Amino acid sequence: MTLNAGLKHLVLLGAGHAHVQVLHGLAHSRPADLRLTVIAPFPRQLYSGMVPGFVAGHYTLDQCVIPLDGLLSRCGARYLPTRGVAIDAAAKTVLLASGETVGYDWLSVNTGPVMDRDKIESLMPGAREHALFVRPIEGFGQLWPQVAAMGRARPIHLAVVGAGAAGLELAMAAAHALTGPGFPQGSRVTLVTGDAPPGANYPPAVQRRVLAALRRLAITVLPDACTGVGPGEIRLASGARLACDAPVLAVGARAPAWLARSGLALDDAGFLAVNAFQQSISHPQVFAAGDVASRIDAPHPRSGVHAVRAGPALLANLRAALQGQALAPYTPPGRTLNLLACGARYAIASWGGLSFEGRWVWRWKDHIDRTFIARYAT
Repeated sequence: MTLNAGLKHLVLLGAGHAHVQVLHGLAHSRPADLRLTVIAPFPRQLYSGMVPGFVAGHYTLDQCVIPLDGLLSRCGARYLPTRGVAIDAAAKTVLLASGETVGYDWLSVNTGPVMDRDKIESLMPGAREHALFVRPIEGFGQLWPQVAAMGRARPIHLAVVGAGAAGLELAMAAAHALTGPGFPQGSRVTLVTGDAPPGANYPPAVQRRVLAALRRLAITVLPDACTGVGPGEIRLASGARLACDAPVLAVGARAPAWLARSGLALDDAGFLAVNAFQQSISHPQVFAAGDVASRIDAPHPRSGVHAVRAGPALLANLRAALQGQALAPYTPPGRTLNLLACGARYAIASWGGLSFEGRWVWRWKDHIDRTFIARYAT
């Protein structure tokens, strides 16, 4: 459904790391016959890689965001401040939370994963009412200052549920912040890990470095599973109850549930199945990148690193598709640099089987993050 004859309508659903790069590229050079619509609930991207630094007090929230207005203006894009709630791949339409239906000639999806609150509520009754969800990250960024204000007024106990990268970084950032200047003594942080050890997806050497960092920050590691959340407490699988003032849920993210009804090919976990061109394996007019997609030909972990790396390839193939040219395959790197912030201006790095840590690693991470923000925020 194209409203202007002769114009190709590209819809960007979501404004994640990859789509920010697509917008940046189109701002510099946009096909003359292109009509562009961007659908995203917030007029900025809160860069997830810097959120632990914001929690730790190293950055203000504004230093962690990429405003979209400049990119949108330079692209001549129509911006719809809402989110998609359904895709009809056969009809080539996107249904929005606002009730509007938007047709497309070409669609690119970069919405990222979500925390399925209905599913989490069934596993952890009371979570919806009493817990602080890490995603959507914009919501977490707005709510964290309330937790910090509570910690300035009196000592608090913060419990972080989840031992992946997000849970680790946020637990260490919170421990650093709550024991810093302006906070009374006595606040503490507990990391509820479930069956998996902290950083289970990392090599053993990195796991040892992570455990040492948690000990330095006096973070209690609790190898138990959260089975419910109530006022001032977390219920555990062991039958115990953990008293806490602020339960933070950093559990694994899932694919958006509405993808199941889209007609698009999905992987076993419900994520969009794409090929080497970041193109749907069932509908060639649809592209996807980042955590919402799965490369069927080259599986790799879901992380911001891969989302950022996929951005330039997605831009190139969208350009080629719009102009009827051949697409170019993109090969994700076999090894990626992963940087874990450890609360203070200190970080752990892993590269394949290698790992190292120190203040210099944090300065390296800080430079990478600030450079990314500066490139797209101006």
